[in-house]
Amino acid sequence: MERTEIVLNANHRGEVQLFSDDRKAGKMDISVAEGKLTVYHTEVNPEYEGRGFAKLLLEKLVSYARENDLKIVPLCPYVHAQFKRHPEEYADVWFKS
Repeated sequence: MERTEIVLNANHRGEVQLFSDDRKAGKMDISVAEGKLTVYHTEVNPEYEGRGFAKLLLEKLVSYARENDLKIVPLCPYVHAQFKRHPEEYADVWFKS
């Protein structure tokens, strides 16, 4: 069973975390400031690769941004590639400078 959660510290930096059977399987490094959610890095542990877990992290990231009226700054190569591949799907949350 997979679950995702957002964990932010007092400085508004943190992670989107993905757990599989209560073991941390992957994460995204993020920060939130001035209406923007910046995503720096996506990582899935090697034993969980190929299961679509990066996509689950992305879905949590995007739903969090939509729920909190944030724009995503996709500095992470994976997220940026997904945004470019599916621009219509992410148009409402993609911050383009």
